Amino acid sequence: MDRLTSMAVFIRAVDLGSFAKAAEALGLSAPMVGKHVRFLEERLGVHLINRTTRRQSLTDFGRSYYERCRLILAEVEAADVLAANQLSEPRGLLRVTAPVHFGRHCVMPILMALVDEFPELQLDLSLSDRFVDLAEDGYDLAVRTGDPGNQAGISGRRVARQRMIVCGSPRYLETARRPTSISDLQQLKGIVYLRSGIVPPWMFPRDGDTPLEVLPSISARMDDLAAIADAVTCGAGLAWLPSWLVRDRLVAGSLIELLPDLSGFPYDVSALWLSTSAPLPKVRIAIDALARELPKYMGHQ
Repeated sequence: MDRLTSMAVFIRAVDLGSFAKAAEALGLSAPMVGKHVRFLEERLGVHLINRTTRRQSLTDFGRSYYERCRLILAEVEAADVLAANQLSEPRGLLRVTAPVHFGRHCVMPILMALVDEFPELQLDLSLSDRFVDLAEDGYDLAVRTGDPGNQAGISGRRVARQRMIVCGSPRYLETARRPTSISDLQQLKGIVYLRSGIVPPWMFPRDGDTPLEVLPSISARMDDLAAIADAVTCGAGLAWLPSWLVRDRLVAGSLIELLPDLSGFPYDVSALWLSTSAPLPKVRIAIDALARELPKYMGHQ
């Protein structure tokens, strides 16, 4: 028999004054209550309860043992509560990796708000455009844009979509033909994003069909989105950029959105985590916060 269970049965029998009442309260038979008490007595080598056909009473040792059992079970219950709190409240170090500019402008404010809300939570945020190995590099969560792919041992959830647009500066459009169709982009100068040696195509949504993919006449490749936005603003060509990144420039008129009726591809933003076990509370709450708050930072209320 389990000793802690037998202790709990013994305490209930003492508190209620009989094996029968303890059995009824615990959903056991009276003989089973007796077995639990005898298990303790045989293990200890001493009587705990004096029993007659009419009444029961604690022995002197039984009274001391009863008090000790109450303390032990109270500590066990406190330990269970501590474990429950540990599993329900976000705490500890949360290690997150995210793309540089998206992480700085959109992810960081959300996660810093979580740290402010939960004092037991600490954030370790790495901003990098490289693809990390969650297990090897020890990250709890990765925020990535684009197709996350299918990776063994990795679970994912789409937490937002960023609207990708084609834009150019008034200075460039004074000398270059303004595009009126997607195919026109192939004859215009473009500054493209280079990531891990790959230049992703510019994509455009098509109802009920796969996206249309094109590339301009490439004049420069860069691995930094903000640098691309700066170059385009200076009139170096066109670019395909997330709308949140150039929102202020569009409002100020230093950049112009082109083909607005054809552009606006919804580029997925995903949260990825190791699927070897259920996400800890710190990871779950971070994912939920990103899904709830990211659309606001990206201009989608």
